[in-house]
Amino acid sequence: MAGFVGVSEDFHRPRSPSGAGLVLTHGAGGSARAPLLVALAEAFADRGVTVLRYDLPYRQASATAPPRPAGAATDREGLRSAVASMRAAVTGRVFLGGQSYGGRQASMLLAGAPGLADALLLLSYPLHPPRRPVKLRTAHLPNLKTPTLFAHGSRDPFGTLEEMAAARSLIPARTTLVAVDGAAHDVFRAPKRAGSDIAAEIASAFLQFVGAA
Repeated sequence: MAGFVGVSEDFHRPRSPSGAGLVLTHGAGGSARAPLLVALAEAFADRGVTVLRYDLPYRQASATAPPRPAGAATDREGLRSAVASMRAAVTGRVFLGGQSYGGRQASMLLAGAPGLADALLLLSYPLHPPRRPVKLRTAHLPNLKTPTLFAHGSRDPFGTLEEMAAARSLIPARTTLVAVDGAAHDVFRAPKRAGSDIAAEIASAFLQFVGAA
């Protein structure tokens, strides 16, 4: 697709495009090829959305190294460029989504850049480190004015569903939550549920949330 020069990408082009676009990015230990992102991209493409699975700059630089705090701003700028390129490539609204670390960087980016994306999808948002609930990562949420859907496991050690509800109340925009029963930090892995079914549920809920279902 034209407009995406110089980024690491994997595209999903729908057979019947709705005009909407979605940039999806990964967690700290993952990449754009994470099974959850692949399943989600396919689910969104089946519903008419053009999807870019995007490797953050730290992952483009190394296949194995974790992100560094000093590089977080660069990761956010990478997302900004990917969203801008997607907006130039599609005719409709553009959405941004991220898993864990990627979601945190996406939410921080949009808190400082209202209007960059039309809605936000946060997968397993890392509200706090495991067993350290006082170390909340919520300082930017009162500045987040983008409609946001959270998809979160009921057993996620990075934040309980009750803690997520409190965090959502800080956001001065519409929010909703898709709770994945039994899942921990990877919502793709829930007992007795297929990952593709979970991805389809999240995609359908998000498009209904933004009025595109």
